Amino acid sequence: MKLTDKSCKAAKTKKKSYKLADGGGLYLEVMPNGSKYWRMKYRYLGKEKRLAFGVYPLISLLEAREKRDKAKKLLINGTDPQEFRQEEKQNKVRNAQNTFQVIALEWLENQKERWTAGYAAKIIRTLEMNIFPFIGTKPIANIEAPALLDVLRKVEKRGALEIAGRTLQICGSVFRYGIQTGRCSRDPAHDLRGALKTRKTTHFASLDIKDIPEFLQALERNSARLYDRTRRAIRLSLLTFTRPGELRQARWEEIDLKSKQWTIPAERMKMKRAHIVPLCRQALKILDEQRDETGMLKTPWVFPSQVSPMKPMSDGTVNVALKRLGYHERMTAHGFRALARTTIREKLDYAPDIIEAQLAHKAPGPLGEAYDRAQFIKQCHKMMQEWADYLDSIT
Repeated sequence: MKLTDKSCKAAKTKKKSYKLADGGGLYLEVMPNGSKYWRMKYRYLGKEKRLAFGVYPLISLLEAREKRDKAKKLLINGTDPQEFRQEEKQNKVRNAQNTFQVIALEWLENQKERWTAGYAAKIIRTLEMNIFPFIGTKPIANIEAPALLDVLRKVEKRGALEIAGRTLQICGSVFRYGIQTGRCSRDPAHDLRGALKTRKTTHFASLDIKDIPEFLQALERNSARLYDRTRRAIRLSLLTFTRPGELRQARWEEIDLKSKQWTIPAERMKMKRAHIVPLCRQALKILDEQRDETGMLKTPWVFPSQVSPMKPMSDGTVNVALKRLGYHERMTAHGFRALARTTIREKLDYAPDIIEAQLAHKAPGPLGEAYDRAQFIKQCHKMMQEWADYLDSIT
């Protein structure tokens, strides 16, 4: 006879525990202390087993029957309900430990050897500001595309479209790492391609070849009354076309006057590989002038800050100077790279592979792969001197 809620409530205690059957293996076990437990008896692979469903009346008769029916469906499909429950519990524990933030920090730790300290700090700051406060504590396996999109929309609403796109890329890398390490099965970031707003791509402002003479004359006249070391930084940037951060953080210990080259250490390079910058006669002259002015400061920086000599010049110094010279929105510190690439290709007729390698880009051709060979270094030395001589010829 099946149980009723009334019969469950009315069940009295006895000296020993006893069972009230409901059918299908489900029964209510009444304990001597008055506690009543739902249990289910079943057989799996010929072995009798028990499954606990909770305490009555916290778990009602109807709920106990639902749990029994689910267990019987598992049995029909060849699954042991007890093992299924244990696996489910383990998954919950695993998910609680494998949150998006935990996986993201683990991924970051594994990337540190490939990245500069500054780039790693930028990535973690992006995650801390835009992702962790919203889905950082969620199990990575449970995050779906709509939830991730909601978070990225918050960044979009600030007008930070580039940051939103970059954050999506970072999240995609974290999800792929989660898949590789068995903590999630899919990458929802992949499903959001094309979902975010984008701005029309713009490049760093750079002068046209025909504007170089006017620019060099304006720099020489110095009508904006720039500090001499700032003017030298601009001239050296034009001669070496290194990235602005690489130039302002140049240290005297990296300069080899004998071999006429500047070696930028791998940790400061985007490609995580030491980069050699050949120094032409004009560049060496600038460095001599810079040492004459700053040598007494005992600073390791080639271009120290005007205010704090033991720190490098500010990352905005050159761009501010260009603005004061009248080249606002026409030229940027980074624009010297595009200017050199275009002019050297068109006027000096050097192979693109050599130019790209000197720009510290990954060159696809055979010359790019040979960048560390002495013969290729000689080609770069020759190219850099011809570039400086060309600039002198048009001033």
